[in-house]
Amino acid sequence: MSATDDEPARRTGCRSIIEDKWALRIVSTLGTGPRRFTELKRATDGISQRMLTVTLRSLERDGILTRTVYNVMPPNVSYRLTPMGTALLEAATPLLAWTTDALPLIDAARAEYDARSRTAP
Repeated sequence: MSATDDEPARRTGCRSIIEDKWALRIVSTLGTGPRRFTELKRATDGISQRMLTVTLRSLERDGILTRTVYNVMPPNVSYRLTPMGTALLEAATPLLAWTTDALPLIDAARAEYDARSRTAP
């Protein structure tokens, strides 16, 4: 396989992390340290249990986080960022901050657009 043959696969992997609605939120939450599944669920407002499971598996597959199972009763599973996950968080932090800061402006722009759209012929 040549480098050009592999290029679409590399772009797809990166795109899955960046475009995923939940991935960066989960990575951000794990930036403060390891978390259990239920802690991630509580910290990620609006995510379903199934979507959290799918997203965690995808991030684990991509090498962004590790999953550790502790053989205790009841079973305890913990998720932690890998060095690559930490690098992703460092790269994404300015984007996450911009998104948070710009949210009021985005909401205002949407309201203005919606108002114009309702009155347009």
